Amino acid sequence: MKQDCLIDVSSLRTLMRGPIAPRILDCRARLESDQAGQHLWEAGHIPGSVHFDLERDMADRAGEGGRHPLPSQTACTRTVQRLGLSASVPVVVYDDRGGQLAAARAWWMLACWAGHADVKVLDGGLPAWLAAGGEMAVERLPAERPPGPPGSWKPTFDNEVLVDAEGVTDSSVMKVDARSLERFRGESEPIDAVAGHIPGAICRPSSANLTEQGTFKAPQQLDAELPGSDHIVSYCGSGVTACHNILAYAIAGRPLPRLYAGSWSHWICDPKRPVATGN
Repeated sequence: MKQDCLIDVSSLRTLMRGPIAPRILDCRARLESDQAGQHLWEAGHIPGSVHFDLERDMADRAGEGGRHPLPSQTACTRTVQRLGLSASVPVVVYDDRGGQLAAARAWWMLACWAGHADVKVLDGGLPAWLAAGGEMAVERLPAERPPGPPGSWKPTFDNEVLVDAEGVTDSSVMKVDARSLERFRGESEPIDAVAGHIPGAICRPSSANLTEQGTFKAPQQLDAELPGSDHIVSYCGSGVTACHNILAYAIAGRPLPRLYAGSWSHWICDPKRPVATGN
């Protein structure tokens, strides 16, 4: 049985009918468009869900910190309270890319970094919801003003789950890159200015965590496939799909890697940092 950081459609429906309805966050995003997630939510979403935007809510402004640097703790606290989150109310996050854009990032931010005790990712996301006959709601409410009162949750942030560029260079750390093999090898780079990877890293594409149906593989299979080391750092292009790999470790029941939030887009900001290509 998959670990309790996931929830399936049937269980979500039961939870939605229960005495304490979950706060459902729609985390859909597209890297090629800052506005795509909001537009997708407006076009149709799981009833009762509110939009948790990758660009507006899960990241600070792009720059020297990378393409999706973490927001400040103050900004994150304001956001989760605006979205109506409470410590006593379960949270369910979903997207339509198997958790890669950007439900896993939301899970990591809320559960691992900010310390919420009950955050689950909808396994299979919106496609699984629709395949099971789930209804869709259409609303045009401003994203910055979700319905309902503000939440009361005050996160307790744990920066020990993070590592910076200096920590990545520690020779005792295994660096696991969540990007595709083509981007890792430097054969293709559609987003960042420099192709390649951090020297010494190994590639575990986030897509490898999923079945052909877009749900997570079984814990035993993930446990057998995921790289093993006492000290692991997960990174990707900008700290988004890296969280998908961290979630896979959680599903497998393994100790969680730390996140290099700036990831490759931060690493290459300093031309003195080395770059590797190939395998």
